[in-house]
Amino acid sequence: MWRFSVRSIFPGHSTKDVQNHPVLPWIGTDFTLCRTLNREKMECFGMAAQQNIILKSITQKIAKPAVLAVLTSALALTLTACSDKENKEQTAEDKQTVEDNKPVADTQTKEQTLPSETEIFTTESGLQYQILTKGDGASPEATDTVTVHYEGTLMDGTVFDSSYKRGETISFPLNRVIKGWTEGVQLMNVGSKYKFTIPSELAYGESGAGGVIPPNADLIFTVELFDILDADEIEKQEAAKRAEMEKMIEAMKAEGEKFLTENAKKSGVKVTESGLQYKELLAGTGKSPAATDRVTVHYEGTLIDGTKFDSSYDRGEPIDFGLNQVISGWTEGLQLMQEGAKYKLFIPYDLAYGPQGSPGAIPPYATLVFTVELIRVN
Repeated sequence: MWRFSVRSIFPGHSTKDVQNHPVLPWIGTDFTLCRTLNREKMECFGMAAQQNIILKSITQKIAKPAVLAVLTSALALTLTACSDKENKEQTAEDKQTVEDNKPVADTQTKEQTLPSETEIFTTESGLQYQILTKGDGASPEATDTVTVHYEGTLMDGTVFDSSYKRGETISFPLNRVIKGWTEGVQLMNVGSKYKFTIPSELAYGESGAGGVIPPNADLIFTVELFDILDADEIEKQEAAKRAEMEKMIEAMKAEGEKFLTENAKKSGVKVTESGLQYKELLAGTGKSPAATDRVTVHYEGTLIDGTKFDSSYDRGEPIDFGLNQVISGWTEGLQLMQEGAKYKLFIPYDLAYGPQGSPGAIPPYATLVFTVELIRVN
């Protein structure tokens, strides 16, 4: 173990000067350069590292040539001395490694190198970031809309969100997301890939989010910046989305109308004035409900292509509800039934969930098919 005083290693510089150096926060009045050296590996400042990496890292980051030259000399001396103590048979090749990695104390860097993946930067707010890939495009402002790929994890590695898994990028205004994103993505260039460690106060704070992010959770995001969209591009994209939605709506309406027209011609199907269609599968013998009654039923609901979106049969138990608290097609259709009856209801979109649909299950303007069994009127 070799120890050196600040003044002996950095002539003309005080302890405070060196302690305030952005790359040497660990130095005190005296300090240890290494603990153990075995041939090619050493433990420096408590971390295992390659000799050449330690030399290269320090020489690239210390700006003052005089300090650079002295530190290089001292570090080379330390490596040799430690090595002699730990391994008497160090080879000429090992010694040459140190010599080969001695930097030239030059006032200008001949070749600019990007920060390594392991280098972590911290902003004044406490946001930390690593540059995984450096892009060469423009950097966004807080008011810009950006297009990114990302993955978000908790500190234990649990993935809570990922555009990669969804298979598509996402675009959003940069000033409408968490503070850590607003600040961090502005540091990037188009084409960059960064890793951000975001303190909870720059993320979701004490409230957490959506049951997947706990309160006061620090988060890790890997972000790729693909594009910065200007106002014209955004308007074009929005117009394209609206056109696509209108096209889908018209197709959905036409498909539903065609289905109902053909279905009305089938044997046993009856049509009410409202446009509701129904077919009796099993006659009942009990009483019929009024709109204000509560009923108990079993049911299964599908889209017209047969896609099932809900079923009390699958859950293994019937449901109980007020007949005036459901979609119009049910309120009307069940009043036609008697206890013990089983009907099939074909419900136009305007008697079902209308233009909005039911998110995640029923598309806008969807015609629905229900098989309903009226168990009792309560």
